Amino acid sequence: MTTNSATTPEAAGKQKRNLQWLWITLAFAAFFIITFLPNDGDLPVAGQRSLAILAFAIILWITEAVSYPVSSAMIIGLITVSLGLAPSMEDPTELLTTSGALKLALGGFSNSAVALVAAALFLAAAMQVTNLHKRLALLVLSLVGTKTKAIVAGAIIVSIILAFFVPSATARAGAVVPILLGMVAAFGLATNSRLGALLIITAVQSVSIWNIGIKTGAAQNMVALNFIEEKFGVTVSWSEWFLYAAPFSILMSIALFFIMITLIKPETNEVTGGKALIKQQLADLDPLKASEVRLIIISIALLFFWSTEGTLHPFDTTTVTIVAIALLLTPKIGVYSWEEVQPLIPWGTIIVFAVGIALGTVLLNTDGAQWLSDAVFGSLGLDSMPLLATIALVTAFNIIVHLGFASATSLASALIPVFIVLSMTIPADNIGFVLIQQFVISFGFLLPISAPQNMLAYGTGAFTTKDFLKAGIPLTIIGYLLVLLLSATYWKWIGLL
Repeated sequence: MTTNSATTPEAAGKQKRNLQWLWITLAFAAFFIITFLPNDGDLPVAGQRSLAILAFAIILWITEAVSYPVSSAMIIGLITVSLGLAPSMEDPTELLTTSGALKLALGGFSNSAVALVAAALFLAAAMQVTNLHKRLALLVLSLVGTKTKAIVAGAIIVSIILAFFVPSATARAGAVVPILLGMVAAFGLATNSRLGALLIITAVQSVSIWNIGIKTGAAQNMVALNFIEEKFGVTVSWSEWFLYAAPFSILMSIALFFIMITLIKPETNEVTGGKALIKQQLADLDPLKASEVRLIIISIALLFFWSTEGTLHPFDTTTVTIVAIALLLTPKIGVYSWEEVQPLIPWGTIIVFAVGIALGTVLLNTDGAQWLSDAVFGSLGLDSMPLLATIALVTAFNIIVHLGFASATSLASALIPVFIVLSMTIPADNIGFVLIQQFVISFGFLLPISAPQNMLAYGTGAFTTKDFLKAGIPLTIIGYLLVLLLSATYWKWIGLL
């Protein structure tokens, strides 16, 4: 029997490596072409080079030719060398120098938003160490019953509750997905059964929905807020974000429930033995430990300080989160030691986040974002359009661009600076317009590759891309229409627009 060598793992690996170098070559080609394009003086040289670096970054981010942390190291190098040899924005007769450019490239690491993301990862790790997120998920599912519709509702409720306390979409999905798969197995069905697809897709779509509803629910929110604070000098508190975004997420959660129970029909309407399985899993966790009690107290206190920021106290979200992490690491008071938590922190995520902020800041400060906004949206005459029409066009553009990005953090780094510049040319509240587009950046409903939590769930084999699209297309359409509806009503009424 003859084996087709093109289908062997060795051949597949070789093909992937060949494509990897093709994409890397393409990224560098785009960088050099844009760098050396004729410049008529409308765009500063530093701005042109920042756009060249952005093109390089986008190609690597979309193709994933290298990992995100590796691409971040490359971006730092390009910013340092390319901008270092460009005329300074303050004095065009002088070069910025590599030391000056290096400060820009590393500026994201000293940013308070990066500190908040890092602290959020530590908080998510505390949930993993104590298994508190799993206990919360099991408790909710034990109360909803064994009817399939009730379990779908339970999966959504779990995602909502965890969004308040676990500021990591991947960690939230990682807590819920194994439990739901256990329920599918308890009924004697395969992981890739209709019931498996129904429950797992529901869980991860709900996680994405509540990335929008909670300020601390996702790292990409911090990207937008950092740029907003830097450009406009305005801080959006946790409670303000919740006021703006939570109604959207609540309505989307309701839509998700009806979409899922309508489009994906399970093999059974009731999971016999589901409650017994959950009770057994709860029993396996042992009684509530002292470390879990301490984590509950700290988490509730943290939620209180987040939600009352700017009203009952002067402490910002980042400060109270860092203090909470310090308590979690304190012997006797906390829940883990440095040795326990250090391997659980995805340090690469922090690097990617910091470099994304640095690149976005460079685009803003060198007028690269201004030029890109004019090039992409200038010919559309958005400044003379009704605000709702502008939001409709830009939101559609945002959703389409997201199809190429697996990282919402990278997408926010690329687009939010452009949206900030655009917001200053249209008749709208600058901050409100940018925040609405940030909500859309978190959509990630269409493809498994659109978000890390989607890929985590897809890796279980519970569903196909076709299954995901079946739910993702109507969810995206409803999300798009809801953005327009709230822009014309609620967001306008409360002063966001």
